[in-house]
Amino acid sequence: MGTGTLINRGRQQPDARTPFSLPNLGDLPLLMTVIVLAVLGLVMVYSASWDFSLAVYDSPTYMFNRQVIWMGLGLLAMFVLSRFDYHYWRRLVVPVMLITIAALIGVLFTNDNRLGAVRSYFEGSIQPSELAKLVTIIYLAAWLYAKREHLYDVNLGLIPLGTILGIIGGLIFLQPDLSATATVIVLGGLLFFLAGGDIRQITFLLILTVIVGYVVIQLSPTGLQRIREFWLGIVDPTQASYHVRRSLEAIVKGNFFGVGLGEANTKYTGLPVPPTDSIFAVIAEELGFFGSLVTLSLYGLLLWRGLKIAAQAPDFLGTILAAGLTIWIGLEAVVNISVMVGLLPFAGNALPFISAGGSNLTASLAAVGILFNIARQGNSRKKSSQNPDERREFGATVGLRRGNRRRSVSRAGRA
Repeated sequence: MGTGTLINRGRQQPDARTPFSLPNLGDLPLLMTVIVLAVLGLVMVYSASWDFSLAVYDSPTYMFNRQVIWMGLGLLAMFVLSRFDYHYWRRLVVPVMLITIAALIGVLFTNDNRLGAVRSYFEGSIQPSELAKLVTIIYLAAWLYAKREHLYDVNLGLIPLGTILGIIGGLIFLQPDLSATATVIVLGGLLFFLAGGDIRQITFLLILTVIVGYVVIQLSPTGLQRIREFWLGIVDPTQASYHVRRSLEAIVKGNFFGVGLGEANTKYTGLPVPPTDSIFAVIAEELGFFGSLVTLSLYGLLLWRGLKIAAQAPDFLGTILAAGLTIWIGLEAVVNISVMVGLLPFAGNALPFISAGGSNLTASLAAVGILFNIARQGNSRKKSSQNPDERREFGATVGLRRGNRRRSVSRAGRA
């Protein structure tokens, strides 16, 4: 064995991974955050669902057992998608979107009516609207990436975007699910902005959304009631909706350190759906202000890591996809918590990773899996020469606004 061979074997290759990376998943802080949120979710679902599950399903552990099963399926989806190259979504997203649209249409013909809405299959087990949120983000990311140089053109930018959001949002609205419809439209507008859409088109889209939203609310008795209750609650919290008043009662009882796990009594005395929509109120009562602050900090950490992954993605597709998925999870959390403290009109958004519900849990974990894949590729290509100019190209400010024969040039990749 030659001296050169020994020297080569003795050399240590530089570690391309960052201190915040794992060889299989890509981002250690994000992984730990998701694990803590998932464990917190299981604990709180067990605590919040005992009485509710016994009354509705004749089994005190029915909802908890289902949550554990869905958690396993979600973790499997997260692992698979963390190993699945996100670039392949450009080929698969159209058939996946067609399947999602078919599921949204099919649910309208089912007899699974719950609380005046038809939005699920198999007695509430699967809600295609949650899948639609995830698929819409993936579809828009792939579409915006493909059309990134033509977003200034209304015929290639705003009109197709409005068509996509109109189809998905309209089908969800027919269930009806106003909060999911609003979430899809807001995410579409944000992604269009982040991709560098023309500011005039974005302004027009915003104005159109406000007008359509106002008309929809006026035609929807449920929407009018929620807006009215929200306004009354802003003026005088004692006049807020019953849901918000019971939630505030639970928060006040929790004080700073809470009454202890399993010791809350508001969930037994009329707090609406404590394992799902109202689970943050249960957290506030049992873990207090301190536990609530920790929960908010976990979502803040998740938002930071997700946007960090977006900033370090190897290409613009990874950037827009990671940003969209991260903002979606953060938006769901903000809406759920804001509703519970009376800062937003009532909406049925779940608290990601914590609320009982298989569809949202699985979709959220699947989104995290895609984030891990983007992080892994960003870490491995950080010092690579592959696509060295792509991010610089789309991050630059194009100095041709109002040029190009009176057309504006889109700026993809807003910071």
